[in-house]
Amino acid sequence: MKSPRSGLARRSLFALPCLLATPALAQAWPNRPLRIVVPFGPGGPTDVVARILAHGLSPALGQPIVIENRGGAGGNIGTALAARAAPDGYTLLVPSTGFVVNASLFRNPGYDPIRDFAPITELGASPDVFLCGANSPIRTLDDLIAKARATPGGLHFANPGTGSTPHLAGERLAIERRVTFLQVTHRSAALAVQSLLAGTTEIGATALASSHAQIKSGDLRALALTGPQRWFDLPDVPTMQELGFPGFVSETFLSLHVPAGTPPDIVARLARESTAVMGNAETQARMRNAGFIVRPDGPDALAQRVAREVPAWRDLIARAGITPE
Repeated sequence: MKSPRSGLARRSLFALPCLLATPALAQAWPNRPLRIVVPFGPGGPTDVVARILAHGLSPALGQPIVIENRGGAGGNIGTALAARAAPDGYTLLVPSTGFVVNASLFRNPGYDPIRDFAPITELGASPDVFLCGANSPIRTLDDLIAKARATPGGLHFANPGTGSTPHLAGERLAIERRVTFLQVTHRSAALAVQSLLAGTTEIGATALASSHAQIKSGDLRALALTGPQRWFDLPDVPTMQELGFPGFVSETFLSLHVPAGTPPDIVARLARESTAVMGNAETQARMRNAGFIVRPDGPDALAQRVAREVPAWRDLIARAGITPE
């Protein structure tokens, strides 16, 4: 008769290859191409930054990385697509600030920014900038506020999209200085810039990355920046805080996420490799040329930022009287 112990030993030997296979499979990641979902069309700032990241991350991971542009609904379509993807490390998401704003701007954006995603790292940030055309008599932010007060019904204000940080920066300025802006919403920052260049709209705001070239060329005038400090190559443009608006910091920030449930070892590897890529001097130079400063602070810092910004934008949207769509 065979002893129970000998049978147990055989079962243990059969189980051993299965136990050993699990870490081997985990170590094999990635063994096929990855995709980065960009919830906007090609050519915009988010797409540019995603491609800068992919350029460095692909050789670091040893696999091709495909950029998949899925625009629409203010970024909700592509973000919801990424939220529903398999949590296997092969689908990454690079969203803009709408990632934290849309939870309050839409009744059902199709995702929850905290529950449905694991944070990897912030990639970069660009302050918003209040603008006017180069031929406008408005030369300072005080001039803008004075003209708004003197204009019956308020000034038309170009923004790159409802709920974008430039739109909400304009709403905040109107609330704090008790003036009226008639928001002229465009489908993109490029169209908002074109409206300002053509003089169709006298004032407005965009993320600095979207209007930096026109400011440097002198075609647009920058009145104030919403960043925590002055921009490195626009030393004469003051920040809102310097102009007497304490805490008036508003940035378009880009970040990297994966679907919730992605294995921790994959999250850790992505965080390690992506922060190294974004911290590289060549990458930082390319980001600055694109109008972004780099902040590759890793998962914890990004989680804290998301948790901080979701309620902050919800409060501003409520104060501005914007009804969720």
